[in-house]
Amino acid sequence: MVPLPPTLSRFLSRYAMAVDAFISDHVRGMPEQLYAAGLHLIRAGGKRLRPAVVLLFARALGGVESEHRAVPLAAAVELFHNFTLIHDDIMDEDETRRGVPTTHVVYGRDMAILAGDLLHAEAFRAVYRGLEYGLEPEVVAKAAGVLAWAAKRVSEGQALDMAFEGRWDVTVKDYLDMIYLKTGALIEASAALGSLAAMGDEGYVEAARQYGRLVGVAFQIRDDYLGVYGDPAKTGKPVYSDLRRGKKTILVLHALQALPRERAERLRSILGNPAASEEELAEAAELIRESGAVEYAMGLAREMAENAQRLLDDLPVDDSTAAEALRELALFSVERER
Repeated sequence: MVPLPPTLSRFLSRYAMAVDAFISDHVRGMPEQLYAAGLHLIRAGGKRLRPAVVLLFARALGGVESEHRAVPLAAAVELFHNFTLIHDDIMDEDETRRGVPTTHVVYGRDMAILAGDLLHAEAFRAVYRGLEYGLEPEVVAKAAGVLAWAAKRVSEGQALDMAFEGRWDVTVKDYLDMIYLKTGALIEASAALGSLAAMGDEGYVEAARQYGRLVGVAFQIRDDYLGVYGDPAKTGKPVYSDLRRGKKTILVLHALQALPRERAERLRSILGNPAASEEELAEAAELIRESGAVEYAMGLAREMAENAQRLLDDLPVDDSTAAEALRELALFSVERER
């Protein structure tokens, strides 16, 4: 298993505790079952990479004081991310995540929908708690706008992802545009929020956004790889579910273009077939590997991660250790196994 890079690992452990403590202190209410459902996946763990991006940019550009001011913004990102996971699991009918049953499996579909709605609201409440942590009202207003922008983009990306399942004319560019919306936009927003907490130049916020955009897309490419070739014991998610649903990932799109016609048609016949057996799904995974799609996709993801690292060179770094963790995070996004 690929270990977490050392500098990033230290920050992630500390940041996870800070964000989880904030959520535990502030996300409370009645009825008890609603809040238990909302916190179900958060309590199951997770990498906390998105809030880490918020806090690392805040510290890298503004030091420890900015890092403290950014805690509510980091919690907001984690709350919003978990809202999307709850609803995504319902739409995909997935039964496990992070090694535990999904929220709708434990609490029922209706309660899970409400739990997602709750986290969406709590995310924006967390942004406004930034005033209590020393953020200027103008910065809080901008932060709320950034999160609202990300919420819109994620919805657009999810809708495209669903629409692509029933289409065969999807291109690699279509896919990259979709995953930018579905995944990249929230990581871009995380980088922007951290930069806003540092209260620096607008140009630095834009450079941070570009970093988040690249890392976010690279992260999703790796996620699509793990959805086919990952170890469920490590990822906490079922394998082959994307193939069964007929998701048009970069692996599938490249394979359909690169394979000989007969083998491409065989792959097409398995994709999106709810009656496909485990053996057929494994055959589809082998056809994808045979096409060279894995090398193509991971090469593209690595290039994006390296470009993201280079963007950090032009930023006025206040804390070099945090900047190093951001470099490590970019590379880890394409090497992780869960």
